[in-house]
Amino acid sequence: MSQVKVLVIDDDPLMLELARYRLQSHGYAVSSAGTGEEGMRRVAESRFEIVLADWQLPDIGGLDLVKLIREASPDSEVLVITGHGSVARAIEVIKAGAFYFVEKPVEFDELLALMEKALERRQQREEIHQLRGRLTERASYFNIIGGSKPMQDIYEIIESVADSDANILIVGESGTGKELIANAVHYKSARGNKPFVKINCSALPQELIESELFGHVKGAFTGATADKVGLIGRADGGSLMLDEIAEMPVGLQPKLLRVLQERIYYRLGSEKAQATDFRLISATNRRPLDAVRGASLREDLYYRINTIEIHVPPLRERSEDIQRLAEHFLAEFAAKYDRPVRAISQAAYAALFAYHWPGNVRELRNVIERAVLLAKDHTIDGLALPAEMAEPRAMAAAATAGVPAPAPAFGDSGGNPWPLSFDQIGRAVIGQLATPDPSADPPDVFKQLESAIVEAALDRTKGNKQAAAHLLGVYRPRLYSIIKRTQRQAR
Repeated sequence: MSQVKVLVIDDDPLMLELARYRLQSHGYAVSSAGTGEEGMRRVAESRFEIVLADWQLPDIGGLDLVKLIREASPDSEVLVITGHGSVARAIEVIKAGAFYFVEKPVEFDELLALMEKALERRQQREEIHQLRGRLTERASYFNIIGGSKPMQDIYEIIESVADSDANILIVGESGTGKELIANAVHYKSARGNKPFVKINCSALPQELIESELFGHVKGAFTGATADKVGLIGRADGGSLMLDEIAEMPVGLQPKLLRVLQERIYYRLGSEKAQATDFRLISATNRRPLDAVRGASLREDLYYRINTIEIHVPPLRERSEDIQRLAEHFLAEFAAKYDRPVRAISQAAYAALFAYHWPGNVRELRNVIERAVLLAKDHTIDGLALPAEMAEPRAMAAAATAGVPAPAPAFGDSGGNPWPLSFDQIGRAVIGQLATPDPSADPPDVFKQLESAIVEAALDRTKGNKQAAAHLLGVYRPRLYSIIKRTQRQAR
């Protein structure tokens, strides 16, 4: 890992030498300048994470110097060194963009602590910038891929509630993207430039969750060798995400409820109340009311955390997003692994649509990553997909998920032959037709058959148009045109 680069600007040679010695002994790479002009030349020539600047330089005033540094190097954190009696004026430079100030004579332990905090703020700012870049560079909503109606409904909910402080409960199966939706809620809100702290309640031993959440003071228990702020304290001003909240120990839930009601909490081992201000975003892959009935989630806490409840549909219920997601992951992994794969074959798509996706979007992502690595040329074919997606396994999986598998041919002499062939059905239909009246327009038998078959397919798939199109072996646009024509005829 590269050293943090620090520039010290001071007209006192002794201060420059002392700062160089103390900072280098703590692992910093230190440069120095004796005037503001020399300091600005160094800022122009190199990139510094931190700039320490004296308030009173012979050529440039402290306020002007901070402004110049911030203009020339917006990513640098500036700390101002002031003399006695200059503190009130130094506050002005903080407003101009400096991180903080220290008084002379400099206490280097204090300075080092401030530098660490400045670096934390800088890193957090970079992470937010990178995340926002990822969120806005895609055509979909806040890094969430999906244009289906259920996903559009979720986007509208986020738009409506993001700027409020309402508690959010996100419910959905594992792998559906609950954390992405939590990210969207936070970064779309007014708290988006403040901390977003996350904890998975099922990932930590029960005895550690309380300490992680509330923090502790030194000596609170064996091993507590120093004070710890805790996640609630770190989330102050921002948002706190409790993933898998139904797995939180029941004995801890009343304490969380008290925090939400009173906005104060206590660190372990302390009787001093800590004020807090955060927005709670919870998530669970269980049905919340089932968790309440099973006594793993307190009913009073449930009603407190679900001011707004967002249900994330499993991938099998938004199969129209499979192609969009697959193409997105294809582009991602082709670039990551520098592979020439550019397309997915129709056979591979048929397997993807037929599969029931128990792992949801996360599983699809893994499948496409694997396929990119195994593809022999520019196209992913069925051979690059996992074995469980190959026939006949995909047909069995689709059937268990309520998604119809491709039907066998009429008149198939295999294990379960159909009672009539297409030829026999055609003759039966024609045999039922009345002799046409020469004075009247004859009925369009083909359109009537089309409409009847589509209605039967929709009945079998319980209204799932994507599944009906797959069952009939037609593209969705053709299916939609038949449905529209049938609706017009009905009117």
